[in-house]
Amino acid sequence: MKKITIAIDGFSSTGKSTLAKQLAKHLGYIYVDTGAMYRAITLFAMENGYISKDFLDKESLVNSLSSIKLHFQFNADLGFAEMYLNEVNVEKEIRTIEVSSFVSKIAEISEVRVKLVEQQQEMGKNKAIVMDGRDIATVVFPDAELKIFMTASPETRAQRRFDELDAKGDTVTYEEVLANVQERDYIDTHRDDSPLVMAEDAIEIDNSYLTREEQFDAVLELVEEKINT
Repeated sequence: MKKITIAIDGFSSTGKSTLAKQLAKHLGYIYVDTGAMYRAITLFAMENGYISKDFLDKESLVNSLSSIKLHFQFNADLGFAEMYLNEVNVEKEIRTIEVSSFVSKIAEISEVRVKLVEQQQEMGKNKAIVMDGRDIATVVFPDAELKIFMTASPETRAQRRFDELDAKGDTVTYEEVLANVQERDYIDTHRDDSPLVMAEDAIEIDNSYLTREEQFDAVLELVEEKINT
């Protein structure tokens, strides 16, 4: 069967990772959550005092990049690969609202993007991969056979993210989550290096009113068209 590269970009909390995991499992493809990679570096910056609400020590973080080792390890019980930072499982730690509040600022740093893009391109050199993020179709895999751009209203995305955090027991308000979503949208679309934009040949999916099943079925149809052509 023909193997393809599936690149999924879009705004935060649009369910990119959920869709990518579904597709990878169904197709038997490798799944890479690039957002987890940026979150892991953000966590590293937080733990080492390189970033806070009003402070960013970019130079120290850049100088430390060579000591940051990232890898994904499949968890059979969960059915997906978890993020490891310097051999430590940080899957839970990188999903907090605190990390979310800083990740877009870390992702603005060109040296961070260069390091991760190189790793991501190496992961996908043999195709049969589903990768989601902000610049997958425009920078990482500009020649991907299928490019998806996911969007939804800020309010819808904030509600989804709030429900997710609330279910985990995190103490956070909907207003805080909405403000975070809006701030991340602005930073992601206005940064100088690889801003979030829809690739010219991408297919836009607005899932504001779609169920996960409806979204999966619609995208799977697009995948099968690409595989069979």
